[in-house]
Amino acid sequence: MQTLTTLLHLSYASLAAQGWNFTAVDQSVDMTRERLAGAQGFVAERDGRFVGTVAVRGPKPASEAYIADPPPPLYTTAGTAILSQLAVHPDCRGQGIGERLMDAAEAWACEQGFARLALDTAEPAVALRRRYERRGYATVGGVQWQGKTYGSVLMCKPLLAA
Repeated sequence: MQTLTTLLHLSYASLAAQGWNFTAVDQSVDMTRERLAGAQGFVAERDGRFVGTVAVRGPKPASEAYIADPPPPLYTTAGTAILSQLAVHPDCRGQGIGERLMDAAEAWACEQGFARLALDTAEPAVALRRRYERRGYATVGGVQWQGKTYGSVLMCKPLLAA
């Protein structure tokens, strides 16, 4: 968990430098463990070190907190998988690792019978939003997470049956 947490910190540092306090910027090892509870985690490894990760899970119960907040209705909707903690080590960006991790997460969600995959990202993070749009995600709403320096967009992509 420590290695994964360190990867998340390194991967999200460039977002923190832009003033966006994503949870993964400085989350604790316990928070990494908590965010992976009930999720399917994927890691990319190169030369014995983690260079990328993503997590995907089914919908959250409406009564279960999403980090510190109640989950938005999209995240509690039956048939919806949730993608989170997509990260690629800064030294390995531009090599398709993030795309392969997203492919794996989407394939897993499809194999589990989910109808759609949802995520959230910072509204001002235009490059991230465009990346998701190129993969078929559309903005379907917004949310203001407690303590965040930005508003987030909720994005969703329909999945084809396996």
